[in-house]
Amino acid sequence: MAKFNRPKSVPKTMQATYDVIVDLTDAVCWEHLSPDYAELARDMAAALCRKRPSPLASGQPRTWACAILYELGRVNFLSDPTTQPHMTLADLCSAFGVGQSTASAKARVIGGVLDVNRLNPGWMLPSLLETNPLVWMAEVNGFLVDLRTMPREVQEVAFENGLIPYIPADQG
Repeated sequence: MAKFNRPKSVPKTMQATYDVIVDLTDAVCWEHLSPDYAELARDMAAALCRKRPSPLASGQPRTWACAILYELGRVNFLSDPTTQPHMTLADLCSAFGVGQSTASAKARVIGGVLDVNRLNPGWMLPSLLETNPLVWMAEVNGFLVDLRTMPREVQEVAFENGLIPYIPADQG
């Protein structure tokens, strides 16, 4: 499965906050979403805990938990009925008991702090990485190329440098 290697560490001062938020996101992910969403939410919570100052240091954990999944849902087209899993952002907010405007505002904070957007594949579900051409594009000798079409040696270098989530030549 395609994955970006993200740091999992959390500062000791933020560990309790992280644990509460992850318990909340895990519960919603296991009930309504997927294990991939749960993993992304854990990684995003850890990344937010490492920020100085961490935005998670103030506010309600359930609001931040909702905002994390709201932002991940926005980037991964969660509210699009043609995708799986599918859940409206309003239903997601209801699962946490958080108002949609509050979740949206906190999600914007997260997006700004972590540079999250639909053009940044770092927060995409593994199932969407294969179809996102931006994951595979890189400049080689001054030319923009699709790394999936490059020789294995080039793919290995790109993988080792964290430019791509896996070596396409190894995928059958």
